[in-house]
Amino acid sequence: MRVVVDGPSNLGLRAPKAGVVPGCYKLAGAVRDRGFLGRIGAEDGGCVTPPRYDMHDWKPGDGVFNAAAMASYTVQLADRVAGFVGQGKFVVLLGGECSNLLGPALALKRLGRYGVVYLDGHSDFRTVDNSPYVGAAGGEALALVTGRGQADLTDLGGLGPYTRDSDAVLLGIRADDEYVGDVEKAGIPVWPASKIADDPNAAAQGTLAHLAELDGFWVHLDVDILDAAIMPAVDSPDPGGVDREQLRALLQPLLASPKCVGVDIGIFDPDLDPDGTYATELTDTLVAALS
Repeated sequence: MRVVVDGPSNLGLRAPKAGVVPGCYKLAGAVRDRGFLGRIGAEDGGCVTPPRYDMHDWKPGDGVFNAAAMASYTVQLADRVAGFVGQGKFVVLLGGECSNLLGPALALKRLGRYGVVYLDGHSDFRTVDNSPYVGAAGGEALALVTGRGQADLTDLGGLGPYTRDSDAVLLGIRADDEYVGDVEKAGIPVWPASKIADDPNAAAQGTLAHLAELDGFWVHLDVDILDAAIMPAVDSPDPGGVDREQLRALLQPLLASPKCVGVDIGIFDPDLDPDGTYATELTDTLVAALS
């Protein structure tokens, strides 16, 4: 049985400009409005409401902004996800942004040894060791779930790291990703977007083989894995991404695996999609991938 949970957090994203709140918290509503639950035959798992987005007094060097709010939200999200996974339900978490992954990662660490399949146009592996400072957790989410970063986010309940380096896979980054060297040094397998475009199923099967011995895995989908010409309504659109059919072909075997316990979707920003075209196309792609 599938269950859809809304996780409309924008706590880990930089403001598009001073005084403006990122609009990705509207993703869930935009997708639901296109009949998503009925189309995938899912029950409604409710909404985990995030704390207020507030970074007015943050400055570089202060660590991750909204960290305290994000930590409390992560625990709430983990409680919800763990409950459904424990009931044998497949969770579809509608974000939100990439720091939402902390909730499922924490939930699954409570339950056993689970992997993370990280589908993203960026490696999100920024740390204080490879950057002058950290700030937006959305650009640090893969680093955080693998234990790199401040303990108030990476070691909640004394359970960090939530995902071992050996149990993570990164798919969809662009050729010029600035942190890919650190990802590879950690031993995390990487399939760049160009390689996925050549053979999405090979990337999916390679990922499944890498994670085969685990209790299961979670899929994280940042929709900026799509090429900017196809999906411009995101925080950081970049050329060189996959197209919708390639994304469907990559996702379908991953989500159909009996080892997969859920997926979160993030970064789509309805504020950048005034006529709803991209919301419709995204919803159609997700429905096809879950078919």
